[in-house]
Amino acid sequence: MFMWMARIGIIIIGPIVGFFQISRDGKGILIGTAAALVVLFAEWLIEKVPLDDMIAALVGIVFGLIFAKLLDFLVLATLGESHFVNIWAEYSLLTKIVLGYLGMLLAVRKKGELYLLDKNISFTSSKLLPESVVVDSCVLIDGRIVDIAKSGFILAPVIIPRFVIDEIQMLADSADDSKRMRGRRALDVISQLEKESSGVKIKIYEKDYPEIKKTDEKLLKCCASLKAKLLTNDFNLSQVAAIRGISVLNLNALAKAMKPIVLPGEVLEVFLLREGKEHRQAVGYLDDGTMVVVENARRFIGSKKKVVVVSLLQTDAGRMVFAKLND
Repeated sequence: MFMWMARIGIIIIGPIVGFFQISRDGKGILIGTAAALVVLFAEWLIEKVPLDDMIAALVGIVFGLIFAKLLDFLVLATLGESHFVNIWAEYSLLTKIVLGYLGMLLAVRKKGELYLLDKNISFTSSKLLPESVVVDSCVLIDGRIVDIAKSGFILAPVIIPRFVIDEIQMLADSADDSKRMRGRRALDVISQLEKESSGVKIKIYEKDYPEIKKTDEKLLKCCASLKAKLLTNDFNLSQVAAIRGISVLNLNALAKAMKPIVLPGEVLEVFLLREGKEHRQAVGYLDDGTMVVVENARRFIGSKKKVVVVSLLQTDAGRMVFAKLND
């Protein structure tokens, strides 16, 4: 209520001050009204524009004007009294406006990427900044990235976009119990990765892409902009990223590659869990989830038995091991 009264006061006082202080005619009233509108516009700007955008814009304008002033000095110092100097002087104000605007545009558009520059990074011909890795919400919900990071296999900086964190926060605040648990788990994973003991360097990427609605598209845009790899376990997203020329690190592919090699003739100890499809078959699982089908072992379901590997079958769903009882 107070702010509305203040706004009305500014609109009334502006023309009155203009009339008595500037000119006692329509000109003074017009100038006072314009000043009041400028104040109201400034208030709207302060409410709508984030503080970091305003600071970045101000810094960009200052640097743009400094650059324009340096151009003025260089033109006067190098060309002296030539005709070009007079032409330059005529367009000096326009040059300052253009360079100030370009400085503001550059600062506001690129401010979200400044944090990627570390003070202790030195670029030389032999040592370049390692390629960054952008993670999606699926990886954070999955949680295996914590153990992988602690093992030291992730050497590059890990980038978590702000829009991914916002998506996770929405899950954590969801009324659905399953979504809420996944969201909270992902937030806990982020907290663990941010600790110094995590083994990786975490950076929060603040830049959003408001013109893009889908999070997956934002991720691909982010990776393309930063020339970073995408860490995910989403098969479809991996395929789209590969089509667009973005390098992909798929956690599921890594887990599949890390499964222990089982050779025919090897003896395994397996807990027989349930019946198989064929007569007298029993099914068990290795620690990595690989299915083991044992012939003539149905009577031993519910117990642990030593079996001998007979053959292996690789399918799209994973690897299957066929075995027989170790007599």
